[in-house]
Amino acid sequence: MVLGAGGKMGPSLVQLARRASDDAGTARRVIAVSRFKSPGLVQQLERGGIEVIAGDLLDPAFVANLPEVPNVICMVGQKFGTAVDPTTTWVVNAFLPGIITRRFPASNLVVLSTGNVYSLVPVAGSGSRESDSPEPVGEYAQSALARERIVESFATAQRTPTAMLRLNYAVELRYGVLRDLADLLVQGEPISLAMGYVNIIWQRDANAVVLRSLGSCCVPPLILNVTGPEKLAVRDLAWRLGTRLEVEPVFTDTERQTALLSDASRAHELFGAPTADVDTLIDWVAEWVRRGGRSFDRPTHFQERAGRF
Repeated sequence: MVLGAGGKMGPSLVQLARRASDDAGTARRVIAVSRFKSPGLVQQLERGGIEVIAGDLLDPAFVANLPEVPNVICMVGQKFGTAVDPTTTWVVNAFLPGIITRRFPASNLVVLSTGNVYSLVPVAGSGSRESDSPEPVGEYAQSALARERIVESFATAQRTPTAMLRLNYAVELRYGVLRDLADLLVQGEPISLAMGYVNIIWQRDANAVVLRSLGSCCVPPLILNVTGPEKLAVRDLAWRLGTRLEVEPVFTDTERQTALLSDASRAHELFGAPTADVDTLIDWVAEWVRRGGRSFDRPTHFQERAGRF
């Protein structure tokens, strides 16, 4: 059961789970839970053999009536809008995951977190590791660390096998750092180099790690960074996209000596390296944009250094 399945990653995650189960010949329920605000999404998921439960996870009665299942993935969260509505961010990111953890004490539990719990690190290094002390900047990142602490407390007390995944910049054709850069190029807008380096991972590969983590849940919780293996220069990504889109990039700001970067080698050792390399992702995104492929129109704000979202 995937809680918060109506967001950017959730629909593709539950469909991947459904296909994997069917290919394995395993009789398994795949349940998507969300408020489902996107038109047509419920019908799309149901056509794919996914059970849909629509409702508000902040409603205690709704949560209490959810079915008992052996595996739960918690994807609920709020990032954008924190600057104007921090209260909701804290409720969704910290309070609600605690309720969910207590509701499913006997399930394997995977909780999506974020690499924003780390501080900016020197770009000369390999990025933050799971053993590094979190130093969240801004209320969004602080609420994300609160989520981890609250889940860890309840999960350890209950002996709930858990994994918490600190994700850095999943990308797909409609959303992500590459789509942000491509849109700026096509629109003739300057590209900021204030955050000069990033990590990215193809969303399908990120979803695969989420599902595989169900088999690695433990007490106390397993913590994993989830992103690609490379430290990528934003300037270089912009030029490579610009070549394919036949647009010359215009830059503002300059690269700093620190950036939000994570070392995901532990996840790669457990589950293998991502299947989609950066050149392939650039080709896919550029071609999608050239064809006028639709966007979620939700910029990642990866350039943000002060934690204001």
